[in-house]
Amino acid sequence: MWRGGATAASAVRALRSRLLVDPIHHPVTSLAPIASARTSSSSSAPSTAVANTIVEEAAAAAAVSVSQHTGSISDALRHYGKCYWELSKARLSALVVATSGAGYVLGSGNIVDIAGLCSTCAGTMMVAASANTLNQVFEIKNDAQMKRTMRRPLPSGRISPAHAAMWATSVGVAGTALLAWKANGLAAGLAASNLVLYAFVYTPLKQIHPVNTWVGAVVGAIPPLLGWTAASTELSLNAMILPAALYYWQIPHFMALAYLCRNDYLAGGYRMFSFADPTGERTAWVSLRNCLYMLPLGLFAYSWGLTSEWFGLEASLLTLGLTIGALSFVLEPSPKTARRMFYGSLLYLPAFMAGLLLHRLPIEQKAHNLAEKSELDGVLYGADLQDKERARQKRQDRKPSRVQSRPPVAYASVAPFPFLPVPIYES
Repeated sequence: MWRGGATAASAVRALRSRLLVDPIHHPVTSLAPIASARTSSSSSAPSTAVANTIVEEAAAAAAVSVSQHTGSISDALRHYGKCYWELSKARLSALVVATSGAGYVLGSGNIVDIAGLCSTCAGTMMVAASANTLNQVFEIKNDAQMKRTMRRPLPSGRISPAHAAMWATSVGVAGTALLAWKANGLAAGLAASNLVLYAFVYTPLKQIHPVNTWVGAVVGAIPPLLGWTAASTELSLNAMILPAALYYWQIPHFMALAYLCRNDYLAGGYRMFSFADPTGERTAWVSLRNCLYMLPLGLFAYSWGLTSEWFGLEASLLTLGLTIGALSFVLEPSPKTARRMFYGSLLYLPAFMAGLLLHRLPIEQKAHNLAEKSELDGVLYGADLQDKERARQKRQDRKPSRVQSRPPVAYASVAPFPFLPVPIYES
């Protein structure tokens, strides 16, 4: 705004110097209007009109300058906002936030703390944005070689690497601090460790060994644990259902993606599992195996008291559908079947999480169910002990009673008259 005022003042001075003659360099000409004004009063009206014209032109010039300055600020904000959005991989980060929020709800009681949920999601979003930005900072040259990524902000030169690194550092520190402040230290530690694992382990490993897919699956499985710990401040066996589903789900998802984009990944210098598998058979079998690992997760969620029995049925049916897609990829390894399995994986994850949240049992209900189960087990165990005792007693009753006869010497030792014969007793 100050720059706009200075520009307006310079415009006024330029107009004034153009319309009024300098009295130093042109004294005669400059004194002529004054003399004419003294001799004729009719010249006052044109002078007033000229002054008004000067003011109006100066105001118009100031308005144009301010509008240009405002336009430049809005253009800069729009430009960097778009760059930050792309650096953060907003859609991928939104999926990470969704899994973290689902973990928070699963770890909550009957009442979900909305403020805590929002704080956890905001912190997770910032940490995910930081990790994705650092990933692109380290892979500028690789992204420039791939058609799918060459238009990103860093390869296209729309933003500098130093600027992107500053953005990543700022949002990463802010997100971790927010989780430590509003949630707990365990959630903040999980977020920071996941950022390090993604940016400094998974990212360079993509150019070294195909095991990067499994390391990336671990990265994707941590956000639900983060949300659970933010809500319950602890980890338990129930907290592993959604992370396990995410881990096994990512393998067929990214195997299909790597198979479909094999040439693009090869041009970028990435080492993917599908490179050593030109026929696609091994890739398909790995996908099918991990789909089979997901089949019992719904039953585990019910037996561990996390959900109702309906989720066990629904999750089994969902996983069966994804498994059929992987089986078709095994029977006919081709881009068509790989794409079908890829789209099936996109539908599977939101349906699985929705069913998990819909059929979840709050912590109090879980404790009540577990108490009832333990009480029932105690009753059954006591009844079983009673049955065993009765059976043992019956076996004892059925046995014939045997009276052990004493040796003759023992009877003789207690005989009242030692000189008499030893009495004989029949059993």
